[in-house]
Amino acid sequence: MIDSHLHLWTLDTFVTGGVRHYPWLGPQHGALFRSFGEDEARETLDAAGVRGAVLVQADDTVDDTGSMLAVAARNSWVLGVVGWISLDAPAEAEEQLHRFTAHPAFKGVRHLVHDDPRGDFLDLPAVRESLALVARRGLTFDIPDAFPRHLGSAVRLAREMPELTVVLDHLGKPPLADPELMDSWSADFRALGREPNSVAKLSGLHLPGVEYTPDALRPLFESALEAFGPERLMIGCDWPVSTLGTPYGRTLDVLLELVSTLSPSEQDLVLEETAIRTYGLAVTPIAEG
Repeated sequence: MIDSHLHLWTLDTFVTGGVRHYPWLGPQHGALFRSFGEDEARETLDAAGVRGAVLVQADDTVDDTGSMLAVAARNSWVLGVVGWISLDAPAEAEEQLHRFTAHPAFKGVRHLVHDDPRGDFLDLPAVRESLALVARRGLTFDIPDAFPRHLGSAVRLAREMPELTVVLDHLGKPPLADPELMDSWSADFRALGREPNSVAKLSGLHLPGVEYTPDALRPLFESALEAFGPERLMIGCDWPVSTLGTPYGRTLDVLLELVSTLSPSEQDLVLEETAIRTYGLAVTPIAEG
């Protein structure tokens, strides 16, 4: 399989030029507050039998993107990179896209919308202008932790920009422990699934107040299948953030148990083919290889 959602960071460069990188990360995160590098990632994937991964930004800086692209240049297991550009500054975004697309591993962009104070970020005219540049280059746009502030905006974005592939990370972070909030999540989630240019990731599902087991997560899995179908779902382990909940192997095993209920061809879609098609990865699906 291909892990469509993996992070790396180095705390040796936690502060450069007076800028504090990864501002969301601190000592309060316990064992997560350390460097996670390419060698440890490769060993983790190898131990789980995962053949490659897509690196996803964890900091709204070009430094983070440049670091991931450097890792990709050194490691064949890195199949793609989803980086960051200045979406709210189109001129800068265009220059950054020109620079980053020189690297064949650069496949898409993401912004930490859940940490941005602007609740209307995805509706800003400047952001839409930059995302048009992203779409024009055949790149994707990942949206993390969309619920509660940005899932409705994601629906509008996908509907109003059909040329852009919108990737919903972590199923939008459903509030599974709160039935009332789940109604709101479900309505927007289903609406996004009705937009054919949308894709969702089965990732980041260590949710507050919810046991991380196949039985507990099955309603979410079934909702995702109904809304997107296996042809627009992909699997990701959100390492190393997921290690706050369970080790990589357990995170993956739970997802694989859910996916095992599908037919073999549907499993191939979720485990590899959706990621390959969505991100334009230069690999052949094992089912065909």
